[in-house]
Amino acid sequence: MTDTVIKLHNSISRSKEAFAPIDPKNVRMYVCGPTVYDRAHLGNARPVIVFDTLYRLLRHVYGAEHVTYARNFTDVDDKINATAVSRKEAGAEGTLEQLVTQRSDETIAWYLKDMGALGAMEPDHMPRATEFIGPMVAMIEDLIAKGHAYATEGHVLFAVESYKNYGALSGRSVDDMIAGARVEVAPYKKNPMDFVLWKPSTDDLPGWDSPWGRGRPGWHIECSAMSYELLGASFDIHGGGNDLQFPHHENEIAQSCCAHPKGEFARYWMHNEMLQVEGKKMSKSLGNFFTVRDLLDQGVPGEVIRFVFLSTHYGKPMDWTEKKAKEAEKFLRKVAEFLAADPSTEVWSSGPNVIVPQELVDALANDLNTSLALTLVRKYLKEGKKAELRGSLWLLGFDEQSLIENFHPFMASASSEVQVAGVVSAARTQEEGGLELAHLGRKLTALRATAMETKDFAPVDALKNALMDAGVEVRMSKAGVELLPGAGFDAAKLEGL
Repeated sequence: MTDTVIKLHNSISRSKEAFAPIDPKNVRMYVCGPTVYDRAHLGNARPVIVFDTLYRLLRHVYGAEHVTYARNFTDVDDKINATAVSRKEAGAEGTLEQLVTQRSDETIAWYLKDMGALGAMEPDHMPRATEFIGPMVAMIEDLIAKGHAYATEGHVLFAVESYKNYGALSGRSVDDMIAGARVEVAPYKKNPMDFVLWKPSTDDLPGWDSPWGRGRPGWHIECSAMSYELLGASFDIHGGGNDLQFPHHENEIAQSCCAHPKGEFARYWMHNEMLQVEGKKMSKSLGNFFTVRDLLDQGVPGEVIRFVFLSTHYGKPMDWTEKKAKEAEKFLRKVAEFLAADPSTEVWSSGPNVIVPQELVDALANDLNTSLALTLVRKYLKEGKKAELRGSLWLLGFDEQSLIENFHPFMASASSEVQVAGVVSAARTQEEGGLELAHLGRKLTALRATAMETKDFAPVDALKNALMDAGVEVRMSKAGVELLPGAGFDAAKLEGL
């Protein structure tokens, strides 16, 4: 533990505050995780990287053994149910609940693999909503007993008027929220803003027995119950995207503070801003919607995605652009060359043995100023300060070995064997351009070997970009060059290359 003072912007006070944990030996953070019905899109990755960076900072300042990070998986959802129903109708084996679990399992595995590719550590706890139905039912029963909730027509609703501080996080009055929110109009509600804690399930959908009949929990009660079970009635930090501030987080505060009036729930609330693509909101209708896996499969390294994300402060809207991605890749290539130029056993040293510059820690401690942190990384590279560079990269979540392998493709000699995996099959060689790709792979290998000597990467970039324009996936590592036909592969575009 160091003397570093961390300052964080607290959404509930709307100001930057010095972080004072309830117990420095038991720092606790809860972050709302994904609803696992499909692949994580690029915007889903922003809170992952933001709070992974905070997690790393907290571990560095307070000690890894003194920090607990929980991030949930919402696996009770209509979209998951719809996928399971469609699979059942298509003849899939198993009960509907088994198919729901199967869908959740595969989506969670995708999520963890994709976020891992971005350098994100796995949290200490990753609870699934379906594992905490019992605690949710118990919390709902307690809220009813205390007069904060009521059962009606198979539903249980939280009575918003019973909590006088409702609206403190979002800064809105109940009347304003009623006027501006899309609230479900239902005859069984006493107040339009009352929200669901429990709702009925039909016989053909997943459900659990409860005092109010077979049903399932509302979204908001899930996080309140899971955070209480894992972190207690009071914990330090609650985070998520700013789209969750209202109603999800507002509702969490209401039900948690009413259920545990002697607790504080979360002391510090942190919200990251949203992501845009080329200056526009990401949407399927605009054709700029894509998943993290889409980018990874297109050959964009996870380190590039992480670098671009860290370039913008979490409290500001972030714009993902192709230009930023290319600039990040160019810089990380320089970093990898520098680190590999004088290899030593330190290259593979583990985190605890790395010395992190205090000015880098101070930048992150100032409300996660990752933009300044990357400016310092650039300075260390320019000044040739290898130890400072290594320590900074480690704290920012970049694995040194991975950087060298992924961004220093010139370690292989020009005579390295070119891999054209999955392309040169006997039946498809001619029509899919297998021979052309093999030739171009050898050409790219030769160009990178020359660039190793001249430090002129323009010819390499030019050929790589031309291959990608033809729908070729280009993978370069110290093992060699790998060219694969990707989506939209057009062998005709290889002519002239």
